[in-house]
Amino acid sequence: MGKTYSELLKEVKASIRQVSLEDLDARIKSGEELTLVDVREKDEWRQGHIPKAVHVPRGFLEMQAASRLPNKDATLVVYCAGGIRSAFAAKALSDLGYTKVESANPGFNQWKDKGFPTTAPFSFTDAQLDRYSRHLLLPEVGEKGQAKLLQSKVLLLGAGGLGSPAALYLAAAGVGTLGVVDGDVVDASNLQRQVIHGQDRVGKSKVKSAQRTIQNLNPDVNVIPFDERLDSSNIDRIFDQDWDVIVDGLDNFPTRYLVNDASVWKDIPVVHGSIFRFDGQVTTFWPKQGPCYRCLYPEPPPAHLAPSCAEAGVLGVLPGVIGVIQATEAIKIILGQGEPLTGRLLQYDSLNMKFRTFKLRQDKNCIVCGPNPTVTEYIDYDQFCSR
Repeated sequence: MGKTYSELLKEVKASIRQVSLEDLDARIKSGEELTLVDVREKDEWRQGHIPKAVHVPRGFLEMQAASRLPNKDATLVVYCAGGIRSAFAAKALSDLGYTKVESANPGFNQWKDKGFPTTAPFSFTDAQLDRYSRHLLLPEVGEKGQAKLLQSKVLLLGAGGLGSPAALYLAAAGVGTLGVVDGDVVDASNLQRQVIHGQDRVGKSKVKSAQRTIQNLNPDVNVIPFDERLDSSNIDRIFDQDWDVIVDGLDNFPTRYLVNDASVWKDIPVVHGSIFRFDGQVTTFWPKQGPCYRCLYPEPPPAHLAPSCAEAGVLGVLPGVIGVIQATEAIKIILGQGEPLTGRLLQYDSLNMKFRTFKLRQDKNCIVCGPNPTVTEYIDYDQFCSR
């Protein structure tokens, strides 16, 4: 004869360790290393949860445990609304080989009623839950990561070949605020690679054109236009706006040095990209974590060694590849996921369809990021190449 539900629940509770809410609160406050596992449904989680808890709905627990809870010897405290689902979840985790599993009893409802610490996740609208649904399915992003993106700020330097694809994909991903710096107007000869613009905007401001496209693509995004050329007179005003990441799509050396020096002094990571004919490269200059631009190139090169796209030409699809890689790097930095290209240079050869990665070393005597810097204020170098 089979067991009744009551008998099964009693048996499960007898086979696991249960912890009272008061004990759990005391252990959290003492600093004990615990992994809190919330097995309630998404709508329950959105109404509030215990701070720093990992959300794995009961229906997906066995499927997602390995990726969400990789350490089988960690102390896991599972909780639900009332203590029943968490008991069954704790038993399932034990059966999966987790060695230190406990179930909070009763559960979150009484935890909240007793006034213990709670937090609520970012509140998504129904439209946002639909728009970002594919991100929400990724454990590495989820609602927490998407909320980070929506609350993040990325500054795009240039609305041209690299800035166009980077802006489009950052906006589509839900980066909440995009600053766009560019003092030029849309030129018909650039439309083969500057895909954020259109024929109807030739002769008009690039930043306003980019703003129009971004807002049509994703109304969640707040665009801050800077219809001006970046130089020493405005760089502090533009950079001092709490940017999480800077995406550098510039194509002139003098401004790159301004950007490098400002980013080092203001501690802002810069995702640098560049293109030339059929080749492109990307790296991330992250202050205090790797080399800066001046570690590699202390001073601008002579003018004849720095031709612009207008002089040397560029394959139209090339900036699409490089710009999207830059957007990917920016998103990784915001989410805190993966390994950024800090201290590494990614080179792309489009003709031979090859990617190569080179290590970049920090110059211990760097004139900007070294222990004894000699450059301590902005330098406006003569222009070596046109935008």
